[in-house]
Amino acid sequence: MTPWWAWAMFVFGINFMLWGFVGLCRLTEPVLGKARRLYRRVRRKAVPRFAVPARTTLTLPPGPGWKTVVGRSEPAWPTREPVTIDDVAVLIPAHNESAVIGDSLAAITRLVPRANVHVVSDGSTDDTVEIAAAAGVRVMRTPRNLGKAGALEAAIHRFDLVHRFAAVLLLDADTRIEPGYFAAALPLFDDPEVVAVAGCVRTELERGLTRMGATLVAHRQRIYSIGQRLLKYGQTWLRINATHIVPGFASLYRTEILPKIDINPPGLVIEDFNMTFEVYQKRLGKVAFTLRATAVTQDPDTLGDYLRQIRRWSVGLWQTVWRHRPQANLFTVMVVLMLAEQVFASLLYTLLPLVALVLATHALPVVGAWPPLTAVYGLVSAHVNWVVLAVGVLVPDYLITCLAAAVERQPRLLRYGLFFLPLRVADAAVFLYAVPRARFTRSSGRWRSPARRPTRPPAPAATDMRAAG
Repeated sequence: MTPWWAWAMFVFGINFMLWGFVGLCRLTEPVLGKARRLYRRVRRKAVPRFAVPARTTLTLPPGPGWKTVVGRSEPAWPTREPVTIDDVAVLIPAHNESAVIGDSLAAITRLVPRANVHVVSDGSTDDTVEIAAAAGVRVMRTPRNLGKAGALEAAIHRFDLVHRFAAVLLLDADTRIEPGYFAAALPLFDDPEVVAVAGCVRTELERGLTRMGATLVAHRQRIYSIGQRLLKYGQTWLRINATHIVPGFASLYRTEILPKIDINPPGLVIEDFNMTFEVYQKRLGKVAFTLRATAVTQDPDTLGDYLRQIRRWSVGLWQTVWRHRPQANLFTVMVVLMLAEQVFASLLYTLLPLVALVLATHALPVVGAWPPLTAVYGLVSAHVNWVVLAVGVLVPDYLITCLAAAVERQPRLLRYGLFFLPLRVADAAVFLYAVPRARFTRSSGRWRSPARRPTRPPAPAATDMRAAG
C-alpha cells in the first residue's frame, strides 16, 4: 500500500517545496545581512588597530558579476543608469478588447505619461482602436491578425521603442496596473544583471460571475497565490536565478536586449515562454520579481475559454521546450525537474478518476463479481484505498486552498475549494494532451480573446508616480 504521505507530497509538489525553501532563504537574506554588518562593526571596535600590520596587503578574488581581463578585474555586466518612469514605454497588444481596454488605459495613464503608452490593434474588428485613440495614447493597426507575438514585434519596430526608451512594459489589454507597480519594479533594475522584471498577477473578482465562473476564477487565484509565493519568489532570487516564465500579462524588459530575442519565431502559439528561455539560454541576464509589483488581470470565466487558455499555455510551453536545446546551466536543470514532476503528477491526476471508479464499482454486488474488474481492483487496492485518497489527496489539496485563502484574505476560496480537484484533473489531462500536439503541430500564432465582462469602476485614489516625485 502506497503511504498517504507519498500522495500528499505529490499533491503539494516537490518543486514547490524545493523553491519554497529557496524563497525562505531569500526572505531571510536581509536579516542575515544586517546581522553580518553588525558583527563586523562590533569586531572592528573590539580588535585593536595595531593588530594588523600597516603594510599588509590583502588581495581578494573578484566577486560575483566580475571577470578578469589581462590581469585586472572589471564588471562582467555593463554599467546601466537607473530606470525612471519617464524611461518606460508601455506596449499593449489588443485583439477585439473594446470591453476592457478602456479600464486598462485609464489605470496605466494615471501612472505614466500618455505619450509613453502604445497600443497595437492586431486585426481588431470592434472599437478597440477608437477607444485607444480617445484615451490620447499612440495607436497602430496591423494589416491582419498577426498573433500576439507578431503584433509585439511589429509595434516595437514601428514605434522605435528600443532607441526611445530604456525599458518596455508588455501589458495585456485586460490587465490593470495597480498604483504601486512601478515603485516596486523599477528599483530592481538598479542591479545591472537584471534585464527583466516579472509582474505579480492577481485575478479580477469584481465582475458579474456565474457559479461556474466564480469557481474557475477562484481556482486560478489559488494557483497564482501559491505559485508566485512558493515557486517564482524562490526562482527569482538573484543568487539562484532560474524561472521558466516572465508572464506576458504585465512584465518589464530592458529594451536593449529585445533585438537579441527572437520574439516571433514561426510556429509558436505564445511568446512569453520563448522570450524567457531566450533570456537564459543566450545568457542575457537575470529575471527579478517582487510580490509588490502587482497587476489585476481578467481570467476566463467559462469552462470552454478556460480549457482553451490552458491548452494554449501548455502547447506554448512544450513548443518552447522542443525549440531550445538543453544547456549545461541551472535554467535547464530547473526546466527538466519541473517538467519531469509535471508529467508524473499529470499522469497520476489523470488516473485518479479511474482509480475512484474502480474502488466504487467493486462495492456493487453485480459489477464487483465480474472477474476482469476483480483483477483490476486487486491491482489498484494494493496501492491505494479510500482512506489513502482522502488523507493523501483530498485533505492536502484543501489545505492548499486554506493557505491561499489566508494569504489572500479571501475566505470565498474555502467555499469553492472542494471543486478544485476536478479542475486539477482537467489541467493534468490538457497538459499531457499538449505534449504530442506541440511536437508535431505548428501554430499561426493568431489569437482569439476569451469572453470579457465589464469590471466595476476602479477606486479613484491612485498614486501617480510623477506627482509623487
